[in-house]
Amino acid sequence: MTKARIDFDQLLKLRLVVARIGEMDLAKWWNTRGQLGRLGAAAIRRGFPRTHYFAQARSVFAVAAFRCREVFDPPQSVTLWHLPEAVEEEFEAHWERCLDQADAWKPFFLELEALKETEVKTALQSFNLITHDDSELFSRLRRSAEGRAVPLPGPFTSTNQDIASLALGFGRGEPGALAVPYARLDNA
Repeated sequence: MTKARIDFDQLLKLRLVVARIGEMDLAKWWNTRGQLGRLGAAAIRRGFPRTHYFAQARSVFAVAAFRCREVFDPPQSVTLWHLPEAVEEEFEAHWERCLDQADAWKPFFLELEALKETEVKTALQSFNLITHDDSELFSRLRRSAEGRAVPLPGPFTSTNQDIASLALGFGRGEPGALAVPYARLDNA
C-alpha cells in the first residue's frame, strides 16, 4: 500500500461528477447516455436494489477510461481514470467500504442525477469538490497543440490537489471535443 495523501471519498466524487458531465446527454465525451442520471437509475435499480448507483458508476467509469485511452494515452503518466497501481488498489478497497455504506451515498447520487451543467469547474464548485487553490491552478491549464490533451504543470505526487487538477483539466475540453488531462509520473 502506498502512503497516498488522497481523500478517496473526494476522488470518488470527482470521478462521478466528471463521468456524469462526459455522458452523451451532456458534454458528449463518452458513449453513455444518462447512465448516471435518472434513466440509468431506473434501468439498473431492479437488478441491484441496494447498490445500483455504484453499478451505474462502475460502467460509466469503464467507458470513460476506455474513451480517454482512445483519445490520448500518454506513457509514464496518470489520468483521472488511470492512477498509479497502488492508488487504484486503495481506491478499490475504499469502493468496497462505500458499497457497505451505500445508503449514505444516496443524497450525492441523487444530486448527481439532476446535474445539467457541462462546465466542469462550475459543476465541481457546486458540489464543493475544489478549493480556491484548485481554481487558481485551473486558470493555468491549457490544451495541447493538437487539442486532445491537457498536461498538468508538474509530476503526479498523489495529493488531493493532483486529483482535483486531473478532474478540472476536463474543463479545457468542449462539448463533443474531449481533451484528456494527464500528469507525468516522476520516475527519477
